[in-house]
Amino acid sequence: MKFATRLNSFNNSSIVETLDQIAVVSGLTHVDLNFPEHFQSHSVEEIKAALARNNLQLNAIAPRFRSQFINGEFGNSDSGIARKAIELCKQSIHVCRELGGSHIIIWLGYEGFDYAFQINYAKVWKQVVDAFREICAYGDELKISIEYKPFQPRAYSFISSYGDTLLMVGDVGAPNLGVTLDFCHMLMKAENPSYGLSLVAERGKLYGVHLNDGNKLNDDGLIVGSVNFAQSLEFIFYLKKYGYNGVVYFDTFPEREQPLEELRANIAMYEKLDSLIEQLGLDRIQSIIDRNDAIAAQEIMFACLK
Repeated sequence: MKFATRLNSFNNSSIVETLDQIAVVSGLTHVDLNFPEHFQSHSVEEIKAALARNNLQLNAIAPRFRSQFINGEFGNSDSGIARKAIELCKQSIHVCRELGGSHIIIWLGYEGFDYAFQINYAKVWKQVVDAFREICAYGDELKISIEYKPFQPRAYSFISSYGDTLLMVGDVGAPNLGVTLDFCHMLMKAENPSYGLSLVAERGKLYGVHLNDGNKLNDDGLIVGSVNFAQSLEFIFYLKKYGYNGVVYFDTFPEREQPLEELRANIAMYEKLDSLIEQLGLDRIQSIIDRNDAIAAQEIMFACLK
């Protein structure tokens, strides 16, 4: 499996220092970089050199929209700001190409609303559709994916679930537009993560995975499998069932933990869950699922507790 981790968890003075630090962790293979924040102290060439000497590959560039986009990104009522959001994504595509990456992950954190009567829903939807079409055409050789989140920092995110994300993907109609699923975001939405994964993967649109855990009411970013063990196990089963061969990105927030040790714990937990599934066997698990019997489903948990 290919693993990446959240670089902002490492409080270093530069991204190059962080790349040098995380490279010591066995099993880490890839990185995701935020644009422009991770490129403010070092050039693309310097970052490329740091990746090479640490034997790390770029998975994705994630454009980050800051304070000027506080009233919305692609759907902003100010056409100039909406254009800047699109151009930021195009710049991210350019950097991704230079670094040999294959994926742009777009989270529209400010695209949303806080009050009734605040935005024209249909107008904003069409505006966002048009923006994604333009971005997907510009980066037509790359995967472009939408990472949704139900709320935070807005009270209501405009793209907030696997349902409306798939609707957006369908309305855009670009062959290179898909979905990045964040486990904790799905819990916040009161979704069962594996159900959403199945619907997205059945349509060939599962482009990225952010693994973490949480208590469902907040974007907690806890260690993988530390709270919702059964749902985490099921999620990895479905990743294996659908042959997901992309990067698993640990989007966790070690506020009081040592970041390197937390990263090792994430990798160890993923590998443990993966090995439990292998021991049980995909066919056996699928046969239990096909029985549609909640008591029979506990056989899987009993087997994990041996």
